[in-house]
Amino acid sequence: MTDKTKATDPKGTADGDQTAQAPIEARIVGQFIKDLSFENPNITKLLSSQGEAPNIKLEINVGAKRIQPDLYESAIDFKAVASNTEGTIYDLELVYAGLFQLKNIPDQALEPFLLINCPTLIFPFLRRLVADITREGGFPPLMLDPIDFGQLFLRRKQELAGAATSSKPN
Repeated sequence: MTDKTKATDPKGTADGDQTAQAPIEARIVGQFIKDLSFENPNITKLLSSQGEAPNIKLEINVGAKRIQPDLYESAIDFKAVASNTEGTIYDLELVYAGLFQLKNIPDQALEPFLLINCPTLIFPFLRRLVADITREGGFPPLMLDPIDFGQLFLRRKQELAGAATSSKPN
């Protein structure tokens, strides 16, 4: 005996229906350091006097752009400045990027995918680089906590929406 029922997706379309969306395909083509700068401007002062514990200011931004029809770049722009009363201890700037081949992705899902999912995939590599660079710069490694890129994306959207409404004339 065979079962003649057809499986349906949540939208109610049957398997084999030509109108059904093809699955999203995502592949990491490559990842790389796009820009890197590490400055240790006050090393002579720091060697003679360690001073108090450093204040570390972090800045993280994410950007994306289309390279070819199905090829996109997603990049994390990371900055860390450590300072104390003696001055700047170190200044690290790093842009780490990945190339992603994306197929069958709906237009409304493209921006969130590039600014949330892609940075999440490459972040562990940026994290390791930051720890290695600060350690090789003569300091304890800067160990970054995981970043919620989804929350970062939503906050940025809210900031842009707030700026748009406040710039409208009354």
